[in-house]
Amino acid sequence: MTITANSQLSNVFSQNLESISSKTDGSLPTLGAELVYTQDGTGCYLTFCWQYSELLGLNTEKIVDELNQTQTFAPVDKVTYLERLHRVLTSLVPERFQCWFSYHKELFELDLVISPIMPSLGTTATTVLVMGRLVQATLNKKQARAASKTPTQIELAIRSQQHQKLVNRITRNIRRTLDLDIIWQQTVDSLGKALRLERCIICPYQPSSSKVQVKAEYRQPELKSMLGSDIDIASEPAFAQALATLEPVMMEVPGYKDKESGRQKTLVIATCYQDQANGLVALNWQDECYTLTESELELAKEAADQLGTAIAHATLYEELEIARQKAEEASRLKSEFLANVSHEIRTPLNGMIGFLKLILEGMADDPEEQNQFLAEAHQLSIHLLNIINDILDIAKIEAGKMELAYAPVKLDELFSHVEGFMRPQAEMRNLSFRMQMPATSDEIIVQSNYQRLLQVMINLVGNAIKFTHEGGVTVSADLVLKKANFQDQQFPGMVRVRVADTGIGVSLDKQDKLFQLFSQVDGSRTRQYGGTGLGLAISQKLVEAMGGEVHFYSLGEGLGSTVTFTVPLYQQPVMVSSNDSDSTSSAEC
Repeated sequence: MTITANSQLSNVFSQNLESISSKTDGSLPTLGAELVYTQDGTGCYLTFCWQYSELLGLNTEKIVDELNQTQTFAPVDKVTYLERLHRVLTSLVPERFQCWFSYHKELFELDLVISPIMPSLGTTATTVLVMGRLVQATLNKKQARAASKTPTQIELAIRSQQHQKLVNRITRNIRRTLDLDIIWQQTVDSLGKALRLERCIICPYQPSSSKVQVKAEYRQPELKSMLGSDIDIASEPAFAQALATLEPVMMEVPGYKDKESGRQKTLVIATCYQDQANGLVALNWQDECYTLTESELELAKEAADQLGTAIAHATLYEELEIARQKAEEASRLKSEFLANVSHEIRTPLNGMIGFLKLILEGMADDPEEQNQFLAEAHQLSIHLLNIINDILDIAKIEAGKMELAYAPVKLDELFSHVEGFMRPQAEMRNLSFRMQMPATSDEIIVQSNYQRLLQVMINLVGNAIKFTHEGGVTVSADLVLKKANFQDQQFPGMVRVRVADTGIGVSLDKQDKLFQLFSQVDGSRTRQYGGTGLGLAISQKLVEAMGGEVHFYSLGEGLGSTVTFTVPLYQQPVMVSSNDSDSTSSAEC
């Protein structure tokens, strides 16, 4: 007989192989086939006869024991071979297939027919008869593995059914919840277990970001976790291509393959909703020769579309939930604000009414006491006016109707005005009060609105005094000589004003509330400090409207605080040289 081979046979087969084959008359000791053996359900050989046993160095007398003990002649893909063997024993239907066997360093492709040996009636089949012939021998293990993985039509049909069931199961699972974390984890677990993957990850995607983060992961225990890690899209060709084409991409991705386990393939699929990508799924498996068919890729795309829709719905639900919570929080803050404002308004009103009533009822002992009552009522009326002005200011700002006229403002005049207002208040509380100007030989002039800038400084300094029990308050300024643009005009730099105190400070987790409208760190009506909670918010809006920024710093409760704000520098002053610094120090008021 003649051996048909697609590649040159191994050197194991000597030049005498053809002559030995030609002498074979087909009447082998078994069923007349080139290769015949029987096996039990575990794959152990019961009998074995092959025309080329002697050429391989197999002892024909002890061949069965030798094969079972050493397993030197065995399928390359043992798992698939045993699955087929068990299927034949269960169905009692013979199957024909091609399979690669290894013997030491040699590889042989065999054309086999595996048939069940029919058992007695009422018993289960436990043995198979395998007959076959040699197709080719090779030393290229990569080609052997590839050939051993070539699926038959039946296998493709079975695989397609399994994958369709998997897609249906994933779809059912993700429709049962709107929790994104559960959707992601259930998906990777289902894919990983069903397809026996090395790794499966899901990364949500935002078009505005150049990176994606691994939010859910399935992996084999020996692999290092990637959960929470960031992946740069530009450095991963598969990711970039999947996002650009919205089609499945099969390629190797060096970013997360395990070098020690050999070459791996990765299937990357972009999940999308209304043709907009919103996530990436990457499937990684060890066997480099497992090839996906076109129908399986379409199935993968269908699963990604289902997942993309679920992600979009869950994301929308989360956004609506966050919006609802924000609306409820805003409503609560406004209600709290109204309660605080009503308290703040009633307090000076009650005082004014009380003092005026004492005067009208003649309760003042003398004109001096009467004038004192009138002075107190006047002070309360000013306080009430300030509260009303704050409310009106924030209403104008929110409505976008706050109009500011800008003009050059001398910083020393502004500081002098602030000192006149605030130093008496600080001294009444036994606090030190210092104001420092930069060391310059000429005036510092900023571009701003004088009245609004004065309002901001009085507000910030007033807060510093109010929340400081001991120590003091320092107001200083310095120059940031870096060109800045505001209202289509370029300025030589910015002036940064700093208000620092040694007061009660603010804990780190509460500092984000400071610039929120209608919000205070302590919102209870019985709090120790008064106020409407609008001061810092108004100051921030006014400074931003004048081309600057406001920042708050505090290391925590009891550690004081510092507020800084910037305004454009109208013209660059002449700085005092270092030689003159000893004689010309910062002006201290």
